[in-house]
Amino acid sequence: MLEEVERWLSARSWSAGDRTVRQLLSAKHATGQSVSVVLPALDEEATVGDIVTVIRRELVLRVPLVDEVVVVDSGSSDRTAEVAAAAGARVVHRDAILPRIPAVPGKGEVLWRSLLVTGGDIVCFVDADLREFSADFVSGIVGPLLTDPDVHLVKAMYDRPLGAAPGQGGRVTELMARPLLNMHWPQLAGFVQPLGGEYAARRSLLERLPFPVGYGVELGMLVDALHLVGLDALAQVDVGVRVHRHQDGRALGRMAAAIYRTAQLRLARGHLVRPTLTQFERGVDGFEPRTYAVDTEERPPMAEIAEYAARKVA
Repeated sequence: MLEEVERWLSARSWSAGDRTVRQLLSAKHATGQSVSVVLPALDEEATVGDIVTVIRRELVLRVPLVDEVVVVDSGSSDRTAEVAAAAGARVVHRDAILPRIPAVPGKGEVLWRSLLVTGGDIVCFVDADLREFSADFVSGIVGPLLTDPDVHLVKAMYDRPLGAAPGQGGRVTELMARPLLNMHWPQLAGFVQPLGGEYAARRSLLERLPFPVGYGVELGMLVDALHLVGLDALAQVDVGVRVHRHQDGRALGRMAAAIYRTAQLRLARGHLVRPTLTQFERGVDGFEPRTYAVDTEERPPMAEIAEYAARKVA
């Protein structure tokens, strides 16, 4: 590991308990910063309500650290929107945001559009499939942004068990993202959970970043933030254990392909790999190929969108 990264690990890795909520509230009042929490959601009625309830109870009503909780529904076929609204979130449908640009499927698309319907100086993203959710996931990663003006983006780090087996990272993280980062962006090798969906950043940074529309958004954001603001402006906070729904191997393969594509675009904007992935399923006559398109589209920095610029002026 680079000496620079070893120093960064010592200086920019914290625990959620290092800053109390009361200390964060004091820093929030002193700096006048507002905080938005965004949950991108697709068919998460089983978990989204509990997450919203915890955030509102602990960080809105008990201690007013969070100014708004917004669930962006990306086309759920279940009761995600109703459950989230009943728990107290403001629910916005993806397709209702910036309708002049037709929406495409993908998590990054939802996160990008969320910038237009939130107002916080700090934006905190939380996946909507988490179980046994703790408010530390929000207060922990928002904390450094409230207390240290030199920090611009904070990722959560956590243990991530697979069933009964403990572990530090997801399968795609260990098999795809970590090797890519260590080989091509070694300054980012210190991130425990580079693909984690729980992170917070200053709006002033997010609005300058391009957003891959699919699963490559977390890796793309980390790499682009490194180039924009430098390693010392990035940080991570230990929030304990993350429990969530696991995807099957084929879904993980498609996720890995999107992440590789995101990395490849940043390594060489000229030569492009073939943006498809063929996987195999056993059928009646043996193994049958299934070919999937890999997410290739990226949204431009939100600061370049006229509607966003007009909103800021207003």
